[in-house]
Amino acid sequence: MIVTIITFILVFGILVLVHEYGHYYFAKRAGILVREFSIGMGPKIWWTRKNGTTYTVRLLPVGGYVRLAGSDDEDEDELRPGTPVTLQLNQDDQVVTINASSKATLFQGIPMQLVASDLVDGLWVKGYVNGDESELKTYPVNHDATVVEHDGTVVQIAPRDVQFRSASLPARMMTNFAGPMNNFILSLLVFIILGFTLTGVPTNSNQIGKVNAGSVAAKAGLVAGDRITKVNSTKVANWAELATNLSSKPNQQVKLTYTHKGETKTTTVRPQAVKQGKETVGQIGILEQQEKGIRARLMFGWQQFIQAGTLIFAVLGHMFTHGFSLNDLGGPVAIYAGTSQATALGINGVLNFLALLSINLGIVNLLPIPALDGGKLLLNIIEAVIRRPIPEKAEGIVTMLGFMILLVLMILVTWNDIQRYFIR
Repeated sequence: MIVTIITFILVFGILVLVHEYGHYYFAKRAGILVREFSIGMGPKIWWTRKNGTTYTVRLLPVGGYVRLAGSDDEDEDELRPGTPVTLQLNQDDQVVTINASSKATLFQGIPMQLVASDLVDGLWVKGYVNGDESELKTYPVNHDATVVEHDGTVVQIAPRDVQFRSASLPARMMTNFAGPMNNFILSLLVFIILGFTLTGVPTNSNQIGKVNAGSVAAKAGLVAGDRITKVNSTKVANWAELATNLSSKPNQQVKLTYTHKGETKTTTVRPQAVKQGKETVGQIGILEQQEKGIRARLMFGWQQFIQAGTLIFAVLGHMFTHGFSLNDLGGPVAIYAGTSQATALGINGVLNFLALLSINLGIVNLLPIPALDGGKLLLNIIEAVIRRPIPEKAEGIVTMLGFMILLVLMILVTWNDIQRYFIR
């Protein structure tokens, strides 16, 4: 249980970290201010600030996010008219810190009841100082000033020039795409690492790599290096086809056509019936040919990556063509259950699970659904086609609707997963 929980947190943390770092890196390259980089959701348990970005670790390991300047209205929520704040000034009488939290105090801070503020264009705050409502005072705000939010988190203000929408359209598109892109890169790298952890990688060839002593194949005269070309009258070109045809014929007489040192031969075998879970399959005691070279291991990683992506697209296609079901989806609970199974298989099982989750996260995030990266990219494409920015209000409404739909879907999926894995 403890090992599974630790593995789950590590796997989820790696997925979120890699995904969000993609958004973070390309936002920074585009000159966009990244106000917060968070791993986890909910109450924060640790935070630090560096180069204008607040890095936080939050309690619930169920996601993460980057707060890009101009992509939210948090400052408006934190600094509403009537809010009591404390100001800290520099030697030029510019505000460098606005404290809106009761959890933090500022050394030599100036208490103010806020009346109005502009932290985007004008860079000023206005209010009554020290409870004196006879004089309305205005202070200029430094371009790089910070706000201490109600929960104590310190973030930098977001002037217009460092906001997301001020960046070029290609830069914004790259920033939106970078998260899924990083997930694809991670998946490919992990599959390649898997290839190097194996004693040898399968070649998916119809050539026999090893014949077990005393097996059905050994008694039939088959040896390593022989290439099986037919099972009865069915041609087999690779190991997958060979294994499928043999496993479907337990205790049945089968004619094999094979080549031995360039000579075509035939033999008859009766695959031994072997229990695998609830199924009975046929086996003749042969092992797939393996290679140990660097190129083969690299190709193994690439092939696993392509196969995983193809499978995910097939599942998505099935959902659209055969109807939607909650059982086709999985949330944190399903990931935890999968982590438990992967942990039982050792480090290679965990690595394979991580690679599958990463490419799955990348593909799902590219779906053209509002609030997902794919939805944001779709808005970018529309902007490119119409050759003018989409109104912020319209974009905000679409994103909020998408977020609400995803939230409801996540609740339903989570409850369905709890029933599937822990109740039924």
